[in-house]
Amino acid sequence: MSRRSNRTINLPAPYLKRVWLDPSRVHDREAYPFCLPIFPDDFELNFDAAITIIVGENGTGKSTILEGIAALAGYDDAGGGKGYMPVDHSEAREKMGGQLSRALRASWLPKITNGCFFRAESFFSVARYLDKAARDAGQAGPDFLSHSHGEGFLRFFEERCQRQGIFIFDEPESALSPARQIEFLKLLRRMDESRICQVIMATHAPLLMAYPNARLLRLGKYGLEPTTVEQTDHYRVMREFCDDPRGFVEATLAE
Repeated sequence: MSRRSNRTINLPAPYLKRVWLDPSRVHDREAYPFCLPIFPDDFELNFDAAITIIVGENGTGKSTILEGIAALAGYDDAGGGKGYMPVDHSEAREKMGGQLSRALRASWLPKITNGCFFRAESFFSVARYLDKAARDAGQAGPDFLSHSHGEGFLRFFEERCQRQGIFIFDEPESALSPARQIEFLKLLRRMDESRICQVIMATHAPLLMAYPNARLLRLGKYGLEPTTVEQTDHYRVMREFCDDPRGFVEATLAE
C-alpha cells in the first residue's frame, strides 16, 4: 500500500455515502441473491452517520449486504483488512457478497479503504493469518489466539479499529458477554468521537443497537427501513423475558 493511501484524510466520516444496485449489472434475476425481495431494481443504502447498524432475522440478507460492501472496499470475503488473504476460509466463505458487489455502485467522499471486515465465524482464520504474516516478517505476532474467545475479539478491536478507515462488523457480539458488549460500546464511542472511523454493523444484540449516535435500520422481507431499539423484535423478546424469565421460558416451550 502506498504512503499516499495511508495518509490521514482531513474529512470526517462517513466516507462511503451511498451504495445502490445497477440493474444493468444483474445478469440473472433468478439467481441468488438478486432473487431476494430486498434487492429490487431501485435498491439503495445511504449513509448519513458515522455508525450504521442493521438488524433483522437470520436469513434476511444482512451478511450478504455487508459482504457486498466489504468487497467494494477491497476486503476478502472471509474478513480482515485490505490485502489480507486469511489462511483457511473454505468453509466460512460465502460468495454471495462478492456476486452482489459486482452489481453495486458506490459513492465515496473520499474513497477510503483502510480498515477491516470482521466476521465472527472467520475470526480465527484472520488471527492466524496476522500471526503468520508477523512471523514471516521476523516480528512478534499480535497473538490474538492466546486469549479467551471474547478477550481475543476485544483485543483485535482495540488494536485494529481506531485508525482512519471503514470498519464492517458482522455480529461482533457473538463471543462477548453483556459486560464485554459494554466494553465494545465504549470502543464504538471512541471510534465515533475520533471522527475518522465509519462503522457498518449487523447485530442481534439490543445493547449494541442502542448506541445513541447510530443510524438503526431494520432489514425486513422487503428491504431496509429506519427503526428504534424499542421497535425491534430483539428488544421485545428480551423485555418479555426480563419481566418474567421463568414464565416466559415456560410459555415459549409450551407453544
